[in-house]
Amino acid sequence: MRTHQDPELLQAFAAEIRARRHAAGHSQEALAFHCGLHRSFIARLELARSSPSITVLFRLAEGLATPPATLVDAVAVRLRQERAARAQQSDA
Repeated sequence: MRTHQDPELLQAFAAEIRARRHAAGHSQEALAFHCGLHRSFIARLELARSSPSITVLFRLAEGLATPPATLVDAVAVRLRQERAARAQQSDA
């Protein structure tokens, strides 16, 4: 059984992880090391090609030195902003 993935949500998550990684001054490899994940998986997350499990979400939050809830909230805010921007563009 295939699950439905929300591409907009994956894009917002990818952008938030990438932005926080850059702000922390980490390479993909360094973040992967801090999270106990593989660099190629970090790349797939940042390209919105993979969806993280709850375990990965917690590992990413730890590697980015932020509480998981803060990370989820930031993704939700980014998603709302991106959807609002798309709606404005389609209205124009």
